This record gives sequence, structure tokens and C-alpha cells, in this order.
Amino acid sequence: MERLLLIGGGGHCRACIDVIERQGDYQIAGIVDLPGHQGESLLGYPVLGADGDLARLLRDNPAVLVTLGFGRGSKRRQELYRQLGSCNARLATVVSPLAHVSVHARVGEGTIVMHQALINAGARISTNTVVNSQALVEHDCRIGDHCHIATGARINGGCRIGDGCQIGSGSTILPGRSVAPCTIIGAGAVVTRDITTSGTYVGCPAHPLPEKEDHR
Repeated sequence: MERLLLIGGGGHCRACIDVIERQGDYQIAGIVDLPGHQGESLLGYPVLGADGDLARLLRDNPAVLVTLGFGRGSKRRQELYRQLGSCNARLATVVSPLAHVSVHARVGEGTIVMHQALINAGARISTNTVVNSQALVEHDCRIGDHCHIATGARINGGCRIGDGCQIGSGSTILPGRSVAPCTIIGAGAVVTRDITTSGTYVGCPAHPLPEKEDHR
């Protein structure tokens, strides 16, 4: 069984561990976390080091998965993805056996599909993306790199989601709609039209949040 190194040791990592154990294709070698956590463990797996130790750790564990969550957006996940590429790491693709991914769909490297997610025929999921528990990606959708399709989100047929987007829990994207890169769709929002300008959108129908004023 191939050894797998996990990058990021928070709550999302815990959920990923459960999926990886259930899938059974990889043996988790350990976790790379923030400095100062080496020697600790998470769900029984050791924290082996921090980002600065990656080159050394990858010599024995070339397969990796970014398990850092999206609490501060996708930027840090993108940075880790580039760092891993510069180290010639091989990103694993993990699909829960409790999910359904059509044989006519495609899931890119570094992506994890969590429990009870559904990816339908003709859908394309790009790299370093999370399709979270009970999310739906319908037929012929295109999901960009470094995205998070959160729990219970519903992306209907033929949608286009740009790189670095976060589609919030319980939100709905109506069929055929496009979402600009680096956009956040709030929990429960309903996207009824194309979103062409990056930003944060909330409500039903989804509308942009005003930018915060600078009072300096």
C-alpha cells in the first residue's frame, strides 16, 4: 500500500483521514503542520514536521494530499500546491467509497471527494479541489483548480466555476451559470445569473456584499 503524506493538520484533515481510511488505497505516513507541532499526533497519525521539512519528507513519501482547510480562503492551498510541484511531489486523488463519481466524469490530481458527494456524467473537477460531504456537481459542469464545493452545495448542470472559488454550504448554482474566479458564494445563497466579477455573494438571489470601507 502506498504511503501518503498529508499537508495541513486541522479539522479538515480529520475529515480527510476518515475518507482515506475508508477508501483503503493509501497508508497515511503522517502529517505536515505548523511549526511547533512536531511530535504531536492527529487521530493516531504523527506530525512529522512543518513546511520547511517537505523536501526531506517527500524523499520517503512522494504521494501527498493537501488537507489544509479553507478557513482563510484558497490562497494558502494554492501556495502549497506550487511548493509541492517544485519538489516533484505526486498529488493523490482520493474518492470516498461512499461517494458516487460517474465513470463519465473526471477528477483531477490532488482533489478529494468526500462522503456522499455526487459527481455526475460529463463533469470535470480540476486539481487541488475539495468536493465536500453531500455536495452535488451535476452533469457537464466544469470546476476549476483550488476550489471548495462545501457541504450540501448544489451545482446544477452545465455550470462553470472558476479557479479558487468557494461555494458555500447549502448554496445552489442554477443550471448553466458561470462564476468568476476567486469568488465566494455564501452559505445558502442562490446564484440565478452569471457572476462575472469576483467577490463575495450572499442571499437569494445572490448579490455582492459591499466592500468594507477603509477608515484609516
